[in-house]
Order: sequence, then C-alpha cells, then structure tokens
Amino acid sequence: MTDYRPQEQDLIYALDIGTRSVIGVVGRPMNGRFKALDIEMAEHGSRSMMDGQIDNIQQVAGLARTVTERLEERLGIHLERVCVAAAGRALRTQRGSFSMDLTDEKSITAEIISHLEAGALSAAEEALQIDDESRRQFFMVGYTVAQYRLDNYPLNSLLSHSGQKAEAEVVATFLPGEVVESLYAAMRAAGLQVASLTLEPIAAMNAAIPAELRLLNLALVDIGAGTTDIALCREGSVTGYTMATIAGDEITEAIMRAFLVDFKTAEELKRDLASHEDLHYTDILGLENTVSHEALGEIIQEPMGRLASAIAEQVTGLNGGAPSALFLAGGGSKLDGLRERVAASLEMDERRVAIAGSNYIKSAFSDDLDLNNPEYATPLGIAVSAALGLLNDSYVVTLNGGAAKLFRSGVLTLRDILLMNGYTYADLLGRSGKNLSVTLDGRHVLLRGEPAAPAVLRVNDADAPITTVIHAGDRIQFTPARPGADAAKTLGELLGPDFSGRVLLNNQEAPMRTPLRQGDVILTLESRKKVLEPEPEPKPEPKSEPESRPQPAPPPPAPRVAPRRRTLEVVLNGRPLVLPAKENDQPHYVMDLLEKSGLDLEHLDRPVQLSVNGVECGFRQVLKDRDSVTIR
Repeated sequence: MTDYRPQEQDLIYALDIGTRSVIGVVGRPMNGRFKALDIEMAEHGSRSMMDGQIDNIQQVAGLARTVTERLEERLGIHLERVCVAAAGRALRTQRGSFSMDLTDEKSITAEIISHLEAGALSAAEEALQIDDESRRQFFMVGYTVAQYRLDNYPLNSLLSHSGQKAEAEVVATFLPGEVVESLYAAMRAAGLQVASLTLEPIAAMNAAIPAELRLLNLALVDIGAGTTDIALCREGSVTGYTMATIAGDEITEAIMRAFLVDFKTAEELKRDLASHEDLHYTDILGLENTVSHEALGEIIQEPMGRLASAIAEQVTGLNGGAPSALFLAGGGSKLDGLRERVAASLEMDERRVAIAGSNYIKSAFSDDLDLNNPEYATPLGIAVSAALGLLNDSYVVTLNGGAAKLFRSGVLTLRDILLMNGYTYADLLGRSGKNLSVTLDGRHVLLRGEPAAPAVLRVNDADAPITTVIHAGDRIQFTPARPGADAAKTLGELLGPDFSGRVLLNNQEAPMRTPLRQGDVILTLESRKKVLEPEPEPKPEPKSEPESRPQPAPPPPAPRVAPRRRTLEVVLNGRPLVLPAKENDQPHYVMDLLEKSGLDLEHLDRPVQLSVNGVECGFRQVLKDRDSVTIR
C-alpha cells in the first residue's frame, strides 16, 4: 500500500451501502460527465444491513474495506475520501402549515415567503416529534412547498401579491440521527473520510434522469433489497422524495416460504426468473427439485402486486397524481413483470414506465466498463453528484470547525444547515426563564425570569441572520441560545431588607429564607417601610388605627435622591415605548424588548422576525433613541 499513489483531489470514490451488497465506483469528471475507471461489488456474508439501515457497523465497515482494497490494488491508488448516501426507509415525511396575517397593503416579499415556509417547517418538525414517542434527534433533509394560499385562495406563488392572510403548507423530510451517525461510524471504521453525503433517491435521479429532462414531471423509483426509494422532479428541479416500506426482499422471502429454501437459494431463483426456463434447486431438506418458470412466477405475483401498489401509492401521494413518465432502477427493477404491474397500478401507459440505464450515457461513461445496469443507478448517482457539483459537498462548508452534514442540492440558508445538523428553533431563539407570580398583601406581584442569552450566528467571522444563503467554502460559527434562568426569590428578598414585621406565607408563619413558589400568598402583619407597598389612597377623613397596631404615625419618608439616568424612547411594533435606564448606563438591546412584544415566549415554535428601522438584525443589536423596532 505504501507504493500506491495518493488520491488526487478530482478523483471521486463513491460507495453505495446497500442491504444486499456494497458497490464502489472510482472515476473523475471529464468534459461535463463522470468517467468511471473501475467498479467493484461485494455481497454481505450475513444480514448486517436491515431495510437499508446499518445494523452491524463492524461488518459493514469490513465489507466496505474489502471493496476499497480491491479497487486500490487494481488502480494503484490509496483511497481516503469517500462519497456516500443515506438510505431511504428511515426517511420520515411530515406535513406542516403556517399562516400569517398581513397587516399592511405592501406586496408580499421573498422575506415574508421565507418566514411562512419556516413556520410551516417548524409545525412539521413539532408534529414529527409528537408522533415519535422517543423524542429522538432528527436531521432535516429538505422540504418542498405543497401549497400557497392567499385569503384562502390557492396560488402557485405568493411573490408580489397582496392580501390579508397568507398561508404555506410544506412536505418536510427528516432522517433519524442514528441513521446518519451509523453511516459516518462505519466509514470511519473502514478507514475512510466522508467527503459528501446525499440521499439515495436524489443520487439515483442524478444518474438516471439528466437535468435537461427535469422540466418534465418524472419519477425515479430505486428498488433495492430492503428499501424502495422514490424521487420526483418537475420544472427543472427535484420536488420531493419518499420511500415505500417493501422492496426486493419481500419477493425473496415469499420464494423461501413456498419452496423451503434458504435466503441465498431464493435470491438465485429470483434472479434466474428472467430466463423463462425451468429452474433447479436444493431445498433445506437436501432434496433436489425443479420448478417451472410459470409456477415460480405465480408464487411472486402477490408480493409483487403489493410492491407495485406501494410504489403507486407513494408516487401519487407525493406528486398529486401519476407522473408523465417513471423510471425503475436498482436490482429489484429487473424482476420479470414488475414494470407492467407498476404501470397498471398507476393507470399509466406501459411505454411510459421504463427500466433506467439508457440515460446514464448523458452523465456517465467508461472506456472499458458496461454501465447499462439499473443496479448502478445509486453508486453512479453518488459519483455523478459529487463529480459534477450537483450537491453541496460537506467538506467545503464547516460548522463550528467540523464538516457540516448537508443533504440536498439547491440554495441552502444558514437556517437550513443548522436544522440539517440537528439544531432546533429553540437553539436559534432561546427561551426566557419562567415568571413567578405571587400575591403580596392582596396585590399581584410578577417576578420575571431572565431573558435568554441570544444565539450567536456568524458566517466567515461576520454576524449573519438565519436567512443568509450559504456558499461553498463558507465557515459557520454557531453558539446556541441559552435559556434564561427562572425567576427565583426568597420571602426576605421580596420584602426587602427594611421589613421588620411578621409575615404569613399561605396562612402560616415562615422564615425569611423560604423560597417563593408559583401562586404563593404573602400577608404582612405589622408595619414595615413601604418599599413595596402602593401609595395609600386618599381618605375622606382621618381614622384611628386598629388596636392591633397602636403605633405612632411614622415620620414622612425622606426624599430619595437617585442619580439622574436618561431613558430611551423607541417604537415597538408601531407603538411608542419608553425604556427606563439600566444600571451603570448599560445599553439596551433588541432582546430586552422580547417580553414587551406580545409574543408567547413560553410556546415559541416558529422563527421570530427582528428588524430595526426596516433592516433585519440580531438579538444583540444595540438600540438608540427613536429606533423603530419590529418583533414578529
């Protein structure tokens, strides 16, 4: 290995970690296409992958190492960086919607649309967490807008329209954190560094459906052993991705049950089905048997019908109907009769359902290898995506000094990347500490929790809003917001050091060191200096003090001399507001106005729009006299 050449910067190594096998492809970009130099495939000796998700990290790493070493030996190159894709079965799709009242007559801007979509995405994320009892971490893969509405009327675009109420509904896709982490762990154990990460359905589409065809409404269905991944496109871009919960293994297991054979023998029978000849096999009892093509075909009709129906259900559910054409890829696409069953389930002309492979030549080629194989859709797609810049490579965007996990192509904002890497809206906005409400001598006293320490968002060493578009090579520094401390006082701290009488706490005498709790009722029994008391109401005539308090009238309080401090006058959401000066003449920040904005800070579940004098800002923006502040 010491004699091997190092991996050149433009040399792409892609690994497809499948349920049944691992396929490795090595090549480089050339004249706008990917030139494949070598391909290697090896099957798992045991079921170390379950439904597309890594079950045994060490076994998967060992097979990936085997594939890598075979390629290294033939090419004379030490492979270090690898491009991979996350499997489809673990994908979780969730709908979410959000509406916004439009308070002025101005046209709807791209910024308003961004906040609408962000609110809908937050609703989808919250719904997903409610459905998932384990409350595990999810990575946002991406989302598509299913519908815009303006004053309850559906529109394809809200830009430049005006009205009273706007609404967006999104279909968001998430991956459980353990799926992503196990993939990274397996690659580390194989001695490889992950250079880029995408989704298997997106990768397969990049290989099977060239960009110039994506103006049409097309579907790519990648049928593996454990998962069936689906991607959709129209008007030039990928519009959605999902998965069906059954795949090729369903067919194999039906053959195992019908003919009493092990998994390997059932796989061989399934593959030989296309020969249209009688097939010979040995069952688990050691008996030699022969089955006709027709008899074997009859056995698989039921599971094949379920697979076709599942594909049709997922495609129409996400696409809103049948697409213009559909491509079948992956090893499962070779199943004899499946293409016709899928066409029937979608009520499509059979000529509009095709096996992928013929279009590879537009994005990938080789001088020596036959690439016209539907099983190569995902590994070639991973390589094509990385080689031709069709995805955001994780090694060129850093988050807090490490590689950011990025899943989709197209424009990515700072908000998108933070959500894709496991952060939540609570990390972006923070939470103020809980307030403490008590009753003192019949009047309500509210003790406020401390405000949250705002998040720090910086791109390339400069403060940046969450809507900042991120480009290749950007460096992101993010410090999550810290929740403010809950309000906390003892009885003595509430009454102050000058209090000298007796006091009842919830009708019982209590020491001054007693911590206060929500809803406590405090009653003072003897005179105290009126630090916390309201001014006495004027009395029409003097009254004698009750016998229980025979104290002489206290002398009038000496006038308090306080340092003159300058107040700050601002306009908050269109209303004037006077802010008292802080101690030591500290400045006021936008975050100081959160409690006065009218937002329900205890239940924030969507982005907050912050601006000063019409310019978007962060929580730490210093306020000046006459500033106009918007918090929505």
